[in-house]
Amino acid sequence: MDGLDRRLAERTLELVDIASESGDEERILEHVAGVLAGVEGEAHADADGLLVVPPRSGRPLVVLAGHLDTVPAQGNRPGHHEDGAVVGLGTSDMKGACAVIIELALWADRARPERAVDLGFLLFGREELSSDRSALRPLLARLPVLAQTALAVVMEPTDNTLQVGCLGNLTAEVRFAGRSAHSARPWLGTNAVHAAVRGLAAVAALEPRPVVIQGLEYREVVSVVRIAAGIADNVIPDLATCRINFRYAPDRTPAEAEARIRELVPEGELRVLSNSGPAPVVADHELCTRLRDAGGLAVQPKQAWTPVAEFAEHGIAAVNYGPGSTAHAHRADERVEVASLVRAFDTLRRFAFEEE
Repeated sequence: MDGLDRRLAERTLELVDIASESGDEERILEHVAGVLAGVEGEAHADADGLLVVPPRSGRPLVVLAGHLDTVPAQGNRPGHHEDGAVVGLGTSDMKGACAVIIELALWADRARPERAVDLGFLLFGREELSSDRSALRPLLARLPVLAQTALAVVMEPTDNTLQVGCLGNLTAEVRFAGRSAHSARPWLGTNAVHAAVRGLAAVAALEPRPVVIQGLEYREVVSVVRIAAGIADNVIPDLATCRINFRYAPDRTPAEAEARIRELVPEGELRVLSNSGPAPVVADHELCTRLRDAGGLAVQPKQAWTPVAEFAEHGIAAVNYGPGSTAHAHRADERVEVASLVRAFDTLRRFAFEEE
């Protein structure tokens, strides 16, 4: 490898080899801040993340955003090169994308090309944790320049497709109460598990709900993901506790999603544990169209929740686009193809800068 592919591969490997499981990002944030220290412009760095915004030209601000944290290691750090790929923890989700962001910031600072948009570069932590521990939300709340963002490109693994919108993500706990008794005389008690079976019947029977927005089909799904009950094989359980996960389409608000889950489970004591809203579909946004055309990108719905929703909470249009492979994210053999890194870099360069 030489040139751009070598730089991207080496930068990815460099980031992989810095331990940064969620909640332990201090060292990698310090490292990246040092790498980007020479880039001209406004810079902000703290325990949540790093933002660099080169001097503005008056063009629309587009923020390239990536998270530096990873899921726990699975014997896959340090990383290595293998058959045209970088293999190791976080390569696909999403240190390869972070390498693209860093290398594009360095290249633009050196080359000073004619701009089509103003680029900002945002790297943050704690994305792989529950949304209540988000590092992005406090950054959005306290950095005024981010409010000027015309489009955020969240570089989640999308296999170099443009994925717009995202599903909302609601998790609820429902408790079904009963009365304990000897299992030889169940009529003397009330079986909480049986109550749960009846109470969850509507969820179990529910088919995915297709929702088409701007020509893209999202699939809304509700799943029972945990059930806990019982203390012994000869005791009728007096309590069954269940978790339900609702991935809801962008046509619902969080309040509507909560109302829907209560409609599906009218019995039992239901408590919403978390409810992260969806992101609107912005496939027809002018800058989204420009990005699509710059890379000849396929446009797809995002059948998951991603930080585009956190940008949306602040009124910022956001899309998902990155070089990582969704099939390899979070796996022990996680990998990113170097050719995919190069394609993402070239697509963003054509998008952000005028042709020479």
